[in-house]
Amino acid sequence: MSVASSSFRCLHHSDSSNDVTFVNQSGRSSAITRSPNLHFVNPLHVPASYHSSNQNHVLVTRCAGAESPAKLINNVDEASLAPKIEDNDSGGGGGGGSGNGGGGGDGREDEGGGKEFGRLLKFEEVMKEAENRGVNLPSDMWVAAKTTGIREVILSRYLDLQGSGWPLGFAMKHLSMLRNRMLADPSFLFKVGTEVVIDSCCATIAEVQKRGKDFWAEFELYAADLLVGLVVDIALVGMLAPYTRFGQPSISRGLVGRIQHACAALPSSVFEAERPGCRFSVKQRIATYFYKGVLYGSVGFGCGLIGQGIANAIMTAKRSIKKSEEDIPVPSLVKSAALWGVFLAVSSNTRYQIINGLECVVEASTLAKRVPPVAMAFTVGVRFANNIYGGMQFVDWAKWSGVQ
Repeated sequence: MSVASSSFRCLHHSDSSNDVTFVNQSGRSSAITRSPNLHFVNPLHVPASYHSSNQNHVLVTRCAGAESPAKLINNVDEASLAPKIEDNDSGGGGGGGSGNGGGGGDGREDEGGGKEFGRLLKFEEVMKEAENRGVNLPSDMWVAAKTTGIREVILSRYLDLQGSGWPLGFAMKHLSMLRNRMLADPSFLFKVGTEVVIDSCCATIAEVQKRGKDFWAEFELYAADLLVGLVVDIALVGMLAPYTRFGQPSISRGLVGRIQHACAALPSSVFEAERPGCRFSVKQRIATYFYKGVLYGSVGFGCGLIGQGIANAIMTAKRSIKKSEEDIPVPSLVKSAALWGVFLAVSSNTRYQIINGLECVVEASTLAKRVPPVAMAFTVGVRFANNIYGGMQFVDWAKWSGVQ
């Protein structure tokens, strides 16, 4: 950093050596502090060290740059000589770091995000609050607090949730996937529970009506369907849920690394609300629909293989013991799995993207903020209607494909 005063005046400049001559015209002390690795944009602000109380003392020094010749300066004040410095060792200009999805920050306050998620706490403030609660932060949160800071509301949510009883408190400390989703959306577990309960109840009613008096005799099939449905329900809700991003994920190099980077930058769902440090373009939202479709399709195909495989094994075992003319043919395993994959990628993906968008609108409304049960009631209603419609649609798809 340089400190310059009007007591120095430029006398002459030598092009060959880039020397500039200054003279101390007053008796008061003046100094220019040495900073060896700095580049000075103004060639008259020189990186040299000098201190003298003598009058009319001449100082000859070398300019940091020679892009433009030195000029004679007359009648300038100290404000006009304020140094402009660029640190060549910094690797480039400044600017905020990449955002952390609401958990950390990008160094800039966001008007809307500041109101909803509070101010950005510095490392000292974060550690002080954690120590007051007797909590040790997870490593990723500690790094985020050290590098970018953590939003006040996010930190408060974590401290409250990790202090909950077992198993929630344990899960918040050791399961980062659940923790990050709970920090971004405190109603995440309620939505997962709603989806599981509604789907299980609807599936049970449908199974009882379909199997009739043979329900208990075919209970294994029902249990297999219920187990697969449980996994699918958690995946359907979890993969579209917003989550807090702490720091930067570890990414490989090359093509795989670029793909990972692009996927990590996508929103969790098409209609995910923006948060501090979390901004999404229209192209990213469109890409999210297809990306989540691939994930849903993969989950559907895998669960279809497992669920239908268990069902087919049970059916084959029973028929090897006792055959009946009323037995239906054993469904094709691969064909059934493919149906599940396509159905989740197209139908379920579209319906749950819409549900997430509707829930975001309701939760952001003034009424829901004043009366939280309104948003909870809407979640139950819209997910119940979705399960009924989705079940009916799957039956139609199964008939059209010839699986059932």
